[in-house]
Amino acid sequence: MTDLSAFPITTRWPATHPDRLQLYFFPTPNGVKVSIALEEMGLPYEAHTVNIGKDESWTPEFLSLNPNGKIPAILDPNGPDGKPLVLFESGAILVYLAEKTGKLIPADAARRYETIQWVFFQMANVGPMFGQLGFFHKFAGRSIEDKRPLERYRDESRRLIGVLDKRLAGRQWIMDDEFTIADVSLLGWMRNLIGFYEARELVGFDSFANVARWLEQGLARPAVQRGLEIPPRG
Repeated sequence: MTDLSAFPITTRWPATHPDRLQLYFFPTPNGVKVSIALEEMGLPYEAHTVNIGKDESWTPEFLSLNPNGKIPAILDPNGPDGKPLVLFESGAILVYLAEKTGKLIPADAARRYETIQWVFFQMANVGPMFGQLGFFHKFAGRSIEDKRPLERYRDESRRLIGVLDKRLAGRQWIMDDEFTIADVSLLGWMRNLIGFYEARELVGFDSFANVARWLEQGLARPAVQRGLEIPPRG
């Protein structure tokens, strides 16, 4: 049996199946990227809930895996050359898993890099902008009298949705008829924007017909639905 005792994180979140990939996450847009990808790829894994509401990502055990204190992170006992691999940052994890399995990423080199650029688009733009919009629209930031920050993030979020809407014109998925990690990286964030952040009307989401259609068909995928319910919620 695989021995993961050298990794401090397993003292707080013990591995029942140490031969499987260990996922440490919380069901945020960044967290579900990885659970969705794993479900789509059919790669055996064990999920451990790191409750960010209780600051569990700032415990010494989790920080031993990700010094930045953010979910998700993985511990793959079967990494490159058969050695365990620790990895954080959801975009990096998506690329790693895609290359490990040969799934959710095109085999053609040019299309592979085109896919990765859209993952970076989400990481560098969509995630930060949508997150700030959520803060100023729904959470503590809404009490700030100066509405310029909210307007700035609303306008930029709307612009980014427009970029994606233009890309999806005449395409089923971001990479034409191939569902990839580019779609996986963006689905949870778009769902969160109009759902949890309650910003559907604020950004005029329904005017982006291509994105609305893409989101609906993406969320209908069985593996995506399973990934969104990890961990099961009663």
